[in-house]
Amino acid sequence: MSENARKLRGSSLAENVRTIGYALLIALFIRALLFQPFFIPSSSMESTLLIGDYLFVAKYSYGYSRHSLPFSPPIFSGRIAGVQPERGDIAVFKQPIDNRTDFIKRVIGLPGDTVQMKGGVLYLNDKAVPRVRVDDFIQRDAAGNVHRIPQYRETLPNGVSYITLDRMRDSVWDNTGLYIVPAGHYFMMGDNRDNSSDSRVPDAVGYVPFENLIGKAEIIFFSADGSAAFWQFWRWPSAIRWDRIGKWVD
Repeated sequence: MSENARKLRGSSLAENVRTIGYALLIALFIRALLFQPFFIPSSSMESTLLIGDYLFVAKYSYGYSRHSLPFSPPIFSGRIAGVQPERGDIAVFKQPIDNRTDFIKRVIGLPGDTVQMKGGVLYLNDKAVPRVRVDDFIQRDAAGNVHRIPQYRETLPNGVSYITLDRMRDSVWDNTGLYIVPAGHYFMMGDNRDNSSDSRVPDAVGYVPFENLIGKAEIIFFSADGSAAFWQFWRWPSAIRWDRIGKWVD
């Protein structure tokens, strides 16, 4: 190989390494400061979010904390450019128990609020949150059996309205004690009220510190019902939930 060919090859390799490095830096910047993809692994937010939904979380919505960065490095505390979440936001946060696991729930209680469940009805600051019965949520299990689950439209004091599921009457979390949200913390709940580990469960989630918030769920960019394995490409079209792609989260 000639000297010129060697130099050209070395120059090409260095250029490729630089290009890959720039691409990684751009991807890290986007993930840390703008948008982070998130996968829905559980049914705790049904029927708003389904298992198999992939969505983008806006990292800038609440400002930035150490949890905005991969692996949550302890390089600073508190939040930079912090913006308080609003009641009804669907937010991703680090579970306070381990500060590692990502959870997604709806913001229900703000600092200083009182929260309580009575007979399946949510009470905020001693006032019942209005809820109206709507059409059942239709769910089909792996055996093809159809299940009808009661749904209610709940409307928070700030006007944010959303659907909740009520799978069981008088379940263990349909009646709770009174929670008083501490300063700098938030009370989070899943829309699937009888199947959600959230702030009602102190040893699972409890009150969520402002610092633990990662971002606000914004838009579903892909969704699949799990009926096709990754190698079953011929089944992908029927497994994809086309009607959910591009759907805004609320």
